[in-house]
Amino acid sequence: MTLSELKRSFLTELTKEYPCEEANSFFGLLTEAYLEMSRLQVALQRDKEISEADLSKFKSAKQRLLEHEPIQHILGETEFFGLKFKVSKDVLVPRPETEELVQWILDDLDSENKQLRLLDIGTGSGCIAISLAKNLPEAEIFAMDISAEALETARLNAANNKVVINLAETDVLKLEKLEQNFNLIVSNPPYVRELEKTDMQPNVIDYEPETALYVKDDDPLIFYRKITGLAQKALVPGGKLYFEINQYLGPETEKLLQEYGFKTELRKDIYGNFRMLKGIK
Repeated sequence: MTLSELKRSFLTELTKEYPCEEANSFFGLLTEAYLEMSRLQVALQRDKEISEADLSKFKSAKQRLLEHEPIQHILGETEFFGLKFKVSKDVLVPRPETEELVQWILDDLDSENKQLRLLDIGTGSGCIAISLAKNLPEAEIFAMDISAEALETARLNAANNKVVINLAETDVLKLEKLEQNFNLIVSNPPYVRELEKTDMQPNVIDYEPETALYVKDDDPLIFYRKITGLAQKALVPGGKLYFEINQYLGPETEKLLQEYGFKTELRKDIYGNFRMLKGIK
């Protein structure tokens, strides 16, 4: 089978479940991973013969995509903030919106002393902590998560990206206090309410860890309240607290931080949704 025949067959099946643009993107990612070919090379080498071994890989990937498994899980990795991250069913797939949160932090720190102590609560794959460590080499970075499996992924990602992160397995909801003071605390905690599950895609519902996603409808800000309370005591004067937030609960989350004495700034993401919140002690 030639490359053009493979592409035609692949897209014919995938466009039954996905928009054409997304199906084409999947094919591009898979040809890069399996054939080590860029999209330009794919366009120029349409008659290239594909081996049976590679055809088998594409067939398997196509079936997994038809079952709505995330392409990042199929490839075993994704890109975030210009870095490569291993991902699995044990961690959330990093989102572009979270890159905006990292960029906001770096922009705020641009004119400040970089010898800082930072904490990432609910680190998952380590994408936030590792991206900050890569861009703030003088900072001391700590990260915690309730999942031992997630921490193992974060540990691997830190090693692969050649940064040092101090990792700890911790249930933040059971913490009475943080043992150290910090200049900055950041968290992308669970914030999706049970009632919002119907709006989510199957690749999220079926394949990403529930403990990293969902909160009860009757107390959707449980993690924000706990982390803000811990931060209020552990941040140095003028220290900053950053959150990724539920787009539907922006004003409520901002009010919570203000009740703890933080000066706040609420920001929208590239899609126009309230997604980021900063508090200054």
